[in-house]
Amino acid sequence: MHEKLNEFKQIMAEIADLNTAASVLGWDQQVNMPSGGTEARGNHLATLGKFTHELFTSEKVGKLLEELSSDASALGPDDAAMVRVAKRDYDKETRVPGEFIAEMAMVSAHAHEAWFEARAKSDFSIFRPNLEKIVEMTRQYVQFFPPADHPYDTLLDNFEPGMKTADVQAIFNALRPRQVQLIKKIAAAKQVNNAFLHKKYSEKKLWDFGVDVVTQYGYDWSRGRQDKAAHPFETTFSINDVRITTRFEKNNPIAMLFSTMHESGHAMYEQGVNIEYERTPLQRGASLAVHESQSRMWENLVGRSLPFWEHFYPRLKKIFPAQLDGVSLRNFYKGINKVEPSLIRVNADEATYNLHIMLRLELEIGMVEGRISVKDLPEIWNAKMQDYLGVVPPNDALGVLQDIHWSGGMIGYFSTYALGNLVSAQLWEKINKDIPDLDEQFRKGKFDSLLGWLRENVHRHGRKYDPQDLVQRVTGSKITAEPYVRYLTAKYSDIYGL
Repeated sequence: MHEKLNEFKQIMAEIADLNTAASVLGWDQQVNMPSGGTEARGNHLATLGKFTHELFTSEKVGKLLEELSSDASALGPDDAAMVRVAKRDYDKETRVPGEFIAEMAMVSAHAHEAWFEARAKSDFSIFRPNLEKIVEMTRQYVQFFPPADHPYDTLLDNFEPGMKTADVQAIFNALRPRQVQLIKKIAAAKQVNNAFLHKKYSEKKLWDFGVDVVTQYGYDWSRGRQDKAAHPFETTFSINDVRITTRFEKNNPIAMLFSTMHESGHAMYEQGVNIEYERTPLQRGASLAVHESQSRMWENLVGRSLPFWEHFYPRLKKIFPAQLDGVSLRNFYKGINKVEPSLIRVNADEATYNLHIMLRLELEIGMVEGRISVKDLPEIWNAKMQDYLGVVPPNDALGVLQDIHWSGGMIGYFSTYALGNLVSAQLWEKINKDIPDLDEQFRKGKFDSLLGWLRENVHRHGRKYDPQDLVQRVTGSKITAEPYVRYLTAKYSDIYGL
């Protein structure tokens, strides 16, 4: 058994190395690569994807997994979890031909560049043929698997293991009317003024301030770095090499700061995984929702909180005296938490953000079912924006082309953003019970207790536990909307005097 386990771990390490090589190429494509490199980069990723798939789905790996899982009781808890997770991944990947993996990598590489051009020119027609191919291949991918309760289940399970389409729809259907009710109450109240956020700010000074903030959070720069990208993201090459990106928007400069906070939340999760899981199937986070709970927690529950700014606002005001002249701490706090239906998901306030996600979920389900045609997406997108948020995008760049995810074939991903919001609030209630003086620590610029709690209860476990099991293990219940509704209601009742 020991020899078989060691052989299995060696193969898993080699697969992890191949996946990391692909991640490095993907990071470079979004950060450094000239547009002329698209064809070659597509070939690089396709070749790596094919070799990785063939190695992982080999007969040798299948036999090792069968033998190890048949006697799992002889394994330690970590090794048993590693085999269980790898077997689940293996059962999925053996259903998908290597040629399909390679083709999807090539199609996605071209789609990314087409999306970038289409977004820059605000012209969906440039991206449309690529997205049509991705949707076609996504439907083909679903056919490789046994029939599920809903075809979208197969896609959702790739990002949120064990979650069903019906589960997400039930959570969203219960949450939507309560969020809409809160938004209506806020709309009837006196609106806060955040004009000071849209003045001209120095990109370099905001960058430096963001670096200072996430350094105090606990992001380890000896194991990370930050670059610029069209769509901010975090990527992991190793537990000891976890990178983030951000972007600067002239019309919304402060968004750069919150983008840095957000991505650092993802990165600190990855930096906190048990080092023993390096180059194993357990190395990554439990799921996209659990991952998003970390980024949204550090961005919003910490970074948009009043205690946080009681510590940081004097410093920010000193850096930007002209922009923040006459703006009190309380008014700044209200300004960065202003609730106003907006066009861009990543810049949406906490009260309206989930509605952006619900819109995308409906579109994805419609495309998978064949009810929604890609050519009609801009029109349907705009109609749903009007219906959900009361705003209509003036062009494709601010509408259907704003997210990068579909260009990478990541259909099934979006609902995890909203689920992450819910998980963040569930964890937050537990954290505040365990660390009752958390606000006071933030006022002093101390975040080590929070990070330590997350390291112990969430980060170190990696993929050892399924997401719903991890959430229940930590909070006492599976994913629920109640804590998030309580959080939003309390926060915005204070800000808007509801």
